[in-house]
Amino acid sequence: MSTHPGLGRSRIRPPSGAARYGLGTAAAVVVVAVVTLTAGDLGIPLAELPGALLGDAEGASAFVLERLRGPRLATAVLAGALLGVSGALFQTVTRNPLGSPDVIGLGAGAGAGAAIITLAFPLVPASVGAVAGAAVAALVVYIATGRGFRSPVRTIIAGIAVAALAYAVTQYVVSTHLRDAASQLAAYLVGSLNAANLQDVLVTAVAVAIVLPLAVAVARDASLLEMGDDTAAGIGVDPNRTRTAAIVLSVVAAGAAVAAAGPISFVALTAPQIVRRIVGSSDCAVLGSALTGALLLAAADLATQQLPLFAGLPVGVLTLGVGGLYLGYLLVREHAKGRL
Repeated sequence: MSTHPGLGRSRIRPPSGAARYGLGTAAAVVVVAVVTLTAGDLGIPLAELPGALLGDAEGASAFVLERLRGPRLATAVLAGALLGVSGALFQTVTRNPLGSPDVIGLGAGAGAGAAIITLAFPLVPASVGAVAGAAVAALVVYIATGRGFRSPVRTIIAGIAVAALAYAVTQYVVSTHLRDAASQLAAYLVGSLNAANLQDVLVTAVAVAIVLPLAVAVARDASLLEMGDDTAAGIGVDPNRTRTAAIVLSVVAAGAAVAAAGPISFVALTAPQIVRRIVGSSDCAVLGSALTGALLLAAADLATQQLPLFAGLPVGVLTLGVGGLYLGYLLVREHAKGRL
């Protein structure tokens, strides 16, 4: 029996490691989303969930989807994706696994900016203040190190100082002027999704729609910077323009996430590192980091809703504990390699 040449062998290439990771992570996000919406006494019955998502929800199911858990879940996924993108871009162009937006104080700066804008200009969206605060924090760290973001030790030290100052400003504003706004207090200080609403969903959705395509476009050139500025320039990449674009996108992404959920720590640090270790590539994995960040934050928020040990905690407390352990591991590893 004869066969047409080429038909005996499949021409369809198997998905790459990055594609398999992305598909698996996306599936995990869907699973976490379904559990978030259906688990517990107030959960939507699983049989009613498809109809509810298509707009047929009524009564208690409509309340849970539209007011209680829906906006909270959407904000977690979108804010987590923004933090993952922010971390991937920042770590790649600084060639520093510790150069995470939260480690250098971008999250704290964004929180301070949001608090100040809420107090001084209540008609201006908090997201504007958050992005401005993150930009100021990044600029201060860049100048204070004397070497940009290239020295891990100097970056961390300057970031600790900037974060401490930003937290002091935030606590002053909250304690003196927003003392009765408990939800704002939690969000500004540790990061919380407890009061997430449709406005937060809108802010993060717009930010994802703007930042993600631009980040994907910048990612290839940003990855080439890992070889060094001279090598990248030799193959047609403008290092300064690429680094500036990546950092601006990172600041906008972090600021939008903080505006919606507060300064949630260590998602931006860990998401890109998880992708790199599982996929085994040093490329700037923007999409993988976005999916990983979404999964981390959605899963952490699910834990605060359903696990008795974490019940009622702001999600930022959980990510701070887990991420702090991971930061310690990174510090030890970098020291062992002589990079600190």
